[in-house]
Amino acid sequence: MKNKKEKGNEITIDNYWNNHYINRSNWLRAAVLGANDGIISVSSLAIGIAAASTTREPVLLATIASLVAGALSMAAGEYVSVSSQTDIEKADIEREAKELRDMPETERNILAEIYERRGLKKETAMQVAKELMEKDALAAHVRDELGINEISKANPMQAALASGASFTAGGILPLAVTLLAPVVGMEYWLYCFTLVFLILLGIVSAKTGGAGIGKAIVRIAIWGTIAMGLSALVGHLFGVNV
Repeated sequence: MKNKKEKGNEITIDNYWNNHYINRSNWLRAAVLGANDGIISVSSLAIGIAAASTTREPVLLATIASLVAGALSMAAGEYVSVSSQTDIEKADIEREAKELRDMPETERNILAEIYERRGLKKETAMQVAKELMEKDALAAHVRDELGINEISKANPMQAALASGASFTAGGILPLAVTLLAPVVGMEYWLYCFTLVFLILLGIVSAKTGGAGIGKAIVRIAIWGTIAMGLSALVGHLFGVNV
């Protein structure tokens, strides 16, 4: 007989997702993208301006403008793109509901064939399809024929808020550097601190998503370095004092 501790640790359908991370994929993708974009884009612009400026004010102005515009752009863009995905999902669900009304037997056979291709015997697949359709035909087809479920289902507002807020959080970091770092050589201060910020972001995103830390750090650091390096190069090549 199991003791209380064993019962408390028993895996059930209710706590199954506690040990998995796929249910975080939607908001985590938007949050990591927003923070990464906030750090890199704001830092890159600040570095480009700092490379061509001898005073702090133009760098601050450009950094703040980039932060505000970028956060709003990210949130709006994420909302519009995810809303488009939601519209497609809704249209497909409505189309599936109509097909279920017009040709239920054909839809049942399609569902059974899906289960058969997944490994069930023909008779078992047909029985499963019948029983699932008796309970909730549309839910069964949406899940198994269209591949739409609660985990992968798009949430425009959640994605927009996560993206906009994370961009702001990421962009504030280089803004703080432009406020505190010396004007002379500010681009180097920005680069060094931004690299640290990106590494920390890679660690946090990997931990949150249950992925490998090393690969996340290398990926985010390399692309961040490329973006900032090109921005600094542009500032030096133009050679215009701001």
